[in-house]
Amino acid sequence: MFRVTRLATAILAGALVLTACGGDDDAAEPEGTGSESSAPASDIKVGLAYDIGGRGDQSFNDAAAAGLDKAKTDLGIEATEVEAAQGEPESAKEERLRLLAQNGFNPVIGVGFAYSASLAKVAKEFPDTNFAIIDDAGAVGPNIANLTFAEHEGSFLVGAAAALKSKTGNIGFVGGVEVPLIKKFEAGYAAGAKAVKPDIEIQSRYLTQPPDFSGFGDPAKGKTAAEGMYQGGADVVYQAAGGSGGGVFEAAQAAGTMAIGVDSDQALTAAEGVRGVIITSMLKKVDVAVFDFITTVTEDNFQSGEVVYDLEADGVGYSTTGGQVDDIAAQLDDYKAKIISGEIEVPTAP
Repeated sequence: MFRVTRLATAILAGALVLTACGGDDDAAEPEGTGSESSAPASDIKVGLAYDIGGRGDQSFNDAAAAGLDKAKTDLGIEATEVEAAQGEPESAKEERLRLLAQNGFNPVIGVGFAYSASLAKVAKEFPDTNFAIIDDAGAVGPNIANLTFAEHEGSFLVGAAAALKSKTGNIGFVGGVEVPLIKKFEAGYAAGAKAVKPDIEIQSRYLTQPPDFSGFGDPAKGKTAAEGMYQGGADVVYQAAGGSGGGVFEAAQAAGTMAIGVDSDQALTAAEGVRGVIITSMLKKVDVAVFDFITTVTEDNFQSGEVVYDLEADGVGYSTTGGQVDDIAAQLDDYKAKIISGEIEVPTAP
């Protein structure tokens, strides 16, 4: 289990207790100081604030962590990582970001749209600090970079894969929290499936409604939702549910059916016992976005505003680990080409 990094009192002014899910209660010096880096040491100190689940969620947060790790190795930067807690107030997010900025971390990165309001507020307080937020274009300012993705485009491809692989003509979608971002995943998935089989049945369920974001960190709920879909005839379920996705994979394993991962190549990152049920994953290259952003700061080339990682930019896609979609790869790549050319326009809402 990931031990959440604490900001040591030698670095932070005043006492700070960082809330975390399953974290270690002992204070520790920030991890990732660059001492193991193969690159020359940099004077850049990155503060990265994870969403619920943090490093170790095998999905969204871990993709961000991979980009940070690459920056440590390749760029020689120092880094401190903190994470959110289930049900925390907005003020906790603000304080987390504020303390990072106050104590010299520049840039500061918020992983996930849940940091939108907090990051917009704190960025105004620290105009000389560079900020970035992943999955949000609403927090704007001269010192804010918005790293967003065309999730609907990547989801179209795995929706097509689900339809091509389904033998029952019945597939499912499990979303963590019913917010516009996750609806993009659902919309693309449904469009891709229907492009293959217009009459395919698609079951859809969200685990929680905002402001309850626990749907991104509750594997038991994910498992229950998927079990209902498999019992209802689905033989492929796509999850866009963060840490709850592990429960979907467990349900697929128990039912002897198929599942589709999200964000990371989960046939590599999920628990070993369930990897075989994951036929593909919708790749959302958060690692690339994080590394690219940190690189711009190290090169003194920070740019504010939105950067969109889409299919054309290879910012989203599908995985082939395990070879379970090798037989349909040509069809998926044909859809990909048509999306890039504009022949297919993928919807962003169901």
